[in-house]
Amino acid sequence: MSDPAFDRRLLDLAARVAMRSVGNVEPNPLVGAVVVRWMGSTPEVIGIGHHRRFGEAHAERAALSDCMRRGHDPRGATVYATLEPCNHTGKQPPCALGLIEAGVAEVVAARRDPNPLAAGGFEALEKAGIRCRVSGDSRAAIALSDPFVKRVKTGLPWVIAKWAQTIDGRVATRNGESKWISGDRSRKRVHRLRARVDAVLTGMGTVLADDPMLTARDVRRVRRAAMRVVADTDLDMPETAKLVTTARDLRTIVACSAELATGEITRAKRQRLATAGAVVVGVPTIGERLDLAALLRLLASEHGVSSVLVESGPGLLGSMLDADLVDELVVYVAPMMLGDEMARAAAAGRIAPTLSMAQRYELLRAKRIENDLEVVYRRRA
Repeated sequence: MSDPAFDRRLLDLAARVAMRSVGNVEPNPLVGAVVVRWMGSTPEVIGIGHHRRFGEAHAERAALSDCMRRGHDPRGATVYATLEPCNHTGKQPPCALGLIEAGVAEVVAARRDPNPLAAGGFEALEKAGIRCRVSGDSRAAIALSDPFVKRVKTGLPWVIAKWAQTIDGRVATRNGESKWISGDRSRKRVHRLRARVDAVLTGMGTVLADDPMLTARDVRRVRRAAMRVVADTDLDMPETAKLVTTARDLRTIVACSAELATGEITRAKRQRLATAGAVVVGVPTIGERLDLAALLRLLASEHGVSSVLVESGPGLLGSMLDADLVDELVVYVAPMMLGDEMARAAAAGRIAPTLSMAQRYELLRAKRIENDLEVVYRRRA
């Protein structure tokens, strides 16, 4: 049965379940599935599943297993999945085959699978006589696989930029004071976010000003031990910085210009950083700055990075925005005003004399965190 309201409700449910595994399944996509038996014009949910962990059962097979545990036969049922069922054998057998063997009648997916290795699920299902269709009624289900789709299509990781600001959009005073704009609970949520990404990216300005660790602290479970990445064009990284002195225990990459990464003038500095445990990588430059797209592509291809959290000052964030590399914004708005035109904004360095030059995002969600407001935006589709 095709009903936009039911499609949205059931795919929203599949997306909510799948979100439980953020940080556990990458580089696989987050996927949720719901099995429904129609009682007249009313759907009865008889099974729910999601891809829980990389290497384990995919969402559709997990949902079919849930049906059996509940004492239901999925034969003739409709399956709602956030992504087209896969049609290849990897660590798990094809989901399309599992649905065919279960005898379901219809599969509804929020989007087709762009991965050429796994695509073709709908074709296999339709060949077996199972109805298939795509429903775009659930924004949550579509957004769920945005990071995976981007990585498959572009080779770039999903980039999240995070900052805390005052009501008037300032991230620090004119003297650089920023501790603390947001509240304690907001900062704890940032640590949870760090525990679910593959890399945390910062710039030299932040290293020199704050000497950060960029680790996930006071988190019940660190799902992904994020590597720390510093964009350091001129290889100015202080050898006494915490990122360097802890590099033996926590993966740390210092990205500098390709010339300095191989030149004789920096050989001794590179050797000392390497002895401390830091990895120096060379990246092409555009003018006097690193080619940030090249850096992201290197992190994805050479280090298996699927997601990057940017925690930086206005300069690096401005460059990331200028290059149109930021997919998601997580902003904590604190209940304070500075009213100082010299106080620092979240991003700087861009020239945008008209509103048409603005980078535009869509509001994904907003949540009150004690007295702060957590606002999440996504790049416009």
